[in-house]
Amino acid sequence: MLTAAEGKALVEDAATAASERSLTGSKHTAPETFIPLTKAALIDRLTEPHRWPGVDIPVVRRMFRYLDYWRQQQYTVRLLGLLEAYHAFSPDSDLLQTREYSDADREALKRRTFDGIERLLQNANYRRLDPDDVDIILTRASIYGLDLHVDLKAFDDVLIYYRGVSNETYERRNYRKFGRKEEFDVPVFRRLCIVFKLKPFETRVTEVMAEMNYSRQRAERHVRRTRAVLPKAVKDGNIYMKLFRNIPHTDMEMVFPNTEVRFRMWDKVRLGATAGGGIGFGLFTSAGKIALLASNPIAAAGAAVGVGGIAFRQAMAFVNQKQRYMVVMAQNLYFHAMADNRSAIVKIANSAAEEDIKEDWLLYSVLAKASASRHDIEAIDRAIEAHLKQEFGIVVDFDISDAVARLKADGLLMEDADGTFRVFPPHEAAQHIDKRWDLLLDHLPDPGHAEGIELDSDV
Repeated sequence: MLTAAEGKALVEDAATAASERSLTGSKHTAPETFIPLTKAALIDRLTEPHRWPGVDIPVVRRMFRYLDYWRQQQYTVRLLGLLEAYHAFSPDSDLLQTREYSDADREALKRRTFDGIERLLQNANYRRLDPDDVDIILTRASIYGLDLHVDLKAFDDVLIYYRGVSNETYERRNYRKFGRKEEFDVPVFRRLCIVFKLKPFETRVTEVMAEMNYSRQRAERHVRRTRAVLPKAVKDGNIYMKLFRNIPHTDMEMVFPNTEVRFRMWDKVRLGATAGGGIGFGLFTSAGKIALLASNPIAAAGAAVGVGGIAFRQAMAFVNQKQRYMVVMAQNLYFHAMADNRSAIVKIANSAAEEDIKEDWLLYSVLAKASASRHDIEAIDRAIEAHLKQEFGIVVDFDISDAVARLKADGLLMEDADGTFRVFPPHEAAQHIDKRWDLLLDHLPDPGHAEGIELDSDV
C-alpha cells in the first residue's frame, strides 16, 4: 500500500484526498462501503516491497494471513450460533426434530435469527432498502414486459438488502420506429437479498377483516386466494432467505414467493377485442342455424357447439398468455438466483468475514507506517479512499470506525490517553495473533440455554 512518507503525507493532506470523493446521482448510486476487490489482489498490492522499506515482506504477508484466518474463525463461531437458532425455521432441514417450542420460544428464536442475519448483511456491507423505495420500485413497469404485483402485508417479517448498483444494457423493439431494436440502460442491484416469514393464516385473516371490513368467511376466502400463488412447500412457520444477482430494479417483484402476474392494459385490450370479435362473429354466423332449432335441432346444436368452441378458444388465449408470462418470469429468475436459506446465510457470513479483513488490512497498512491519533481518523479514512481510487480506479466509502474497533478488540491497536494510536509491527502482530489462536478453545462462548424442550427418546 502506501510507503511511510506517502501515508504521512496523505494523513496531513486530508483536503486534497477529500476531493477524490464524489457522491453523484441518487442514494443508490452513492459510493458504497463494499470493497470490490479479491483478497488476493489486495494483499499482493499492499505487500509490494517498495511499500515496506526495511521490512521483510514474507513477515508482512504472514501477519496478514494470520489476521485473515483469525477473523474467519470469529465468524465461524457467530455462524454456528445463528444456524442453531435458524434450525427451528429451516425449510430445507432433513434432520430429526428433537425439540418442541412454545410460542414464546419460537418468537425468541425468530428474533435471534432475523437480528443475526441482519448483522451479517451489514457486516458484508449490504444496505437495507428503504421501505419508501420498495413501494416506488414495486409500482414500476417490468423491463421484461410483465405486470407484477406483490402484497407485502402478507409477511410477518421481511428484510430487503442490496449491495452494488450499476446499469446494464438491454435491447427492445420500438414499434414507433417500425420495430427496430434499440438499446437502453436499466439500473440493477448487483446483489439482492430478501429474508421473509409469512404471517400465520389466522393472523392474516384477522387483519383482512379489519382492513377491508370483511366477514370471517369472506376474509378466509381472500387469504386462501392470495396464497394460492405460493408453492405448496412454502409454510408460514418457516423463515426463507434468498440471494440473487443482477436483479433489475423494476423486476424486484420476481424475487418474492407471492408474486402475481397480471395482464397489462394492452393485453386486456388486445385479448378483449379478439375475444369479443370472435364470439360476436360466431354468434352472427350461427344466428340463422340457431333459429332452425324447431325444424332442424341437429344443425342448431352444431351451431351452439361452434359458438362454445370459439368462446373456449378465446378463454384459453387468456390462460396461455398468463402462462407465457409465468415462463418468462421463471426463466429470467433462474439465472439470477445464487443461494437459498442455510446456504445463503453461510455465503453472506463468508462475504462479511472477507469485507472485514480487507478493511483491517487497509487500516493496519496505514497505521503501521505513519503516526496518527484519533483526531486523524477522518483524514485516514479519506486517505484510504484516495488510495483505492488511485490504485484500482474504484470509489469506496471506507468504513474506518468498524475497522478501528475490530483491531482494538484484537489487541493489535492500542490507544494512549492522548488519543495516539499504536500498532504492533508485522512480526509482533503475527506473534500476538498466534498467542490468541492458542487460547481460542479456552475462550469459546458458552452455548447457554437453548429454547424449547427436549422430546422424550421414545417419541
